[in-house]
Amino acid sequence: MRIRALILAVAVIVSGGMQMRAQMSGPPPSPPVGTKEDPAKAVDGLLSMMEFQVVGAAKAMPADKYSFAPAQAIFAAGQTTQFDTVRTFVAQVTHLAQANYFFFGWSGIKPDRDLKAIGSITTKDEAVAALEASFVYAHKAIATIKTENAFVAIKPVDGFSTRATIAAFAAAHGNDHYGQMVEYLRMNGIVPPASAK
Repeated sequence: MRIRALILAVAVIVSGGMQMRAQMSGPPPSPPVGTKEDPAKAVDGLLSMMEFQVVGAAKAMPADKYSFAPAQAIFAAGQTTQFDTVRTFVAQVTHLAQANYFFFGWSGIKPDRDLKAIGSITTKDEAVAALEASFVYAHKAIATIKTENAFVAIKPVDGFSTRATIAAFAAAHGNDHYGQMVEYLRMNGIVPPASAK
């Protein structure tokens, strides 16, 4: 009888722990409908989702493949698509790092690095470090978005003129490049971490 009770108790604890872990790894619970959300928190969620995917992809590509870019030879014979100006994988990563500083420059927060130098990075470690630092910068900028200033017009960035819309566009822009990074990974036989089960 004691053994059965012990086995049942262990099963309940393990099951509860697995449920808790599954809940913790999923999205946070949504607030009740009609609740006013903090604009910084709402916009930061968009950026965080993109960051998770992009940084995961950047870390998944082996260092020796960072110079990879699609070329004509990869595709079916007779296809006439041009690949001369396609970015390498490292250029995708460094472009996103520079873009984060560009899109969130409205914050007035001084970058802690030479932004032009990011474009000349060629190694995985440096590229990933620059990308991660750019997200730290972006999150700091987003934290300055308040209800009072979220939709107040500021100097436009790529045609968007409020802090909230610029931040949302930054996340959309990052997702565009994430899609390209996914293709590069798959062309090299690598499953993007965000797609792995």
